[in-house]
Amino acid sequence: MTSSIPAVGTRTAEAATLQAVFLDLDGTLVDTEGFWWEAEAEVFAELGHILDDAHREVVVGGPMTRSAGYLIQATGVDISLTELSVLLNAAFLARIRRGVPLMPGARRLLAELAAHDVPAALVSASHRAIVDQMLHSLGPENFRLTLAGDDLERTKPHPDPYLTAAARLGADPACCAVIEDTLTGVTAGEAAGCPVVAVPSVTPIPPAAGRTVVPSLEEVDLPFLRTLITESRGAMY
Repeated sequence: MTSSIPAVGTRTAEAATLQAVFLDLDGTLVDTEGFWWEAEAEVFAELGHILDDAHREVVVGGPMTRSAGYLIQATGVDISLTELSVLLNAAFLARIRRGVPLMPGARRLLAELAAHDVPAALVSASHRAIVDQMLHSLGPENFRLTLAGDDLERTKPHPDPYLTAAARLGADPACCAVIEDTLTGVTAGEAAGCPVVAVPSVTPIPPAAGRTVVPSLEEVDLPFLRTLITESRGAMY
């Protein structure tokens, strides 16, 4: 998978050093994947369609355009992609305005990165309005950079979001750890050349070369991430 985003202004990897941590949002830092499915089921019920649970595994972790497009095709509902996206975002926003639960270990990890001055970037396929709303729960001060799905031409599973985050932070993607909960996000991180930690939420993620799978963010801390970069860089030589 290729991208036109240049890796300019990156630091040289003078040592196998962790330069930044890129974190997904839904299902990784906040426990909202169920919120998305509830919003989708509610909107389609209002449109006269009951969503089969089998669709959930297909739409989880995907950008809005892909998920909404798939559901339109699967149900045959007479609505445009733009109209459906508006309805889905509105239903989801109504839920998260009441507050969102953080995933176990999320707040501790963010505090640890901040305390050691390790740049953290929030990299999400969700729309900017949703990212900004969730930042109220996560604390915007915890992130050096945030990227939403509609901030870029191409979002996950393309590598563009992670390449962009690295370029804007002046970091080498190979020295940036990505933390994701879906195969879509994992694919994006791996395509960008980042070591990836997969923390599956709704669907399993199989192990693979260069990929570390853990059951919870409670397994992830700064020494763990630094070792991940060291081992990843060592394997390249």
